[in-house]
Amino acid sequence: MKGKEHLPLYGVGPICVATMVFLFLAAIIMRYFGFLDSGATEIFRVPLIIAGVILIVLGVYIWIQAVIVSKIDRAILENQLLTTGIYLWVRNPIYSAIAMALTGAGLLFANIWFLLLPILYWLVITFLMKFTEEKWLAERYGQPYMDYCKNVNRCIPWFPKANKH
Repeated sequence: MKGKEHLPLYGVGPICVATMVFLFLAAIIMRYFGFLDSGATEIFRVPLIIAGVILIVLGVYIWIQAVIVSKIDRAILENQLLTTGIYLWVRNPIYSAIAMALTGAGLLFANIWFLLLPILYWLVITFLMKFTEEKWLAERYGQPYMDYCKNVNRCIPWFPKANKH
């Protein structure tokens, strides 16, 4: 990475997003053909739909914070390590936002089998980030990035462990 002017603008993002969307669509197709009928619930329908709408809105909000407010594309092109704004709460807010919105959309189906999807999304994000972007960022930014990783979750937005950024 050191020979490049900046990190890849999209990195493995398209692969990560495509994989999550594929898993979501596969679940919808399985539900359509009756493979997930055992997970349908009427008792929790309204709470799941409410939670789904909240997660979709939260996902859109996080995406806007990462892409538009934090201007991640500009930071990448200018070789800046973003550790403020939404990046203070989660290291990969774009992928987190998409996973959150897809999870919310899944909850709208009121089927408990769709609750397995966030686990799969987390695995996809973790695997792809750990073996690609995190290596690139560690090589590019060294110890400041390693300190950032110790304090901020990879894909689940949460309060930072330390406010050193």
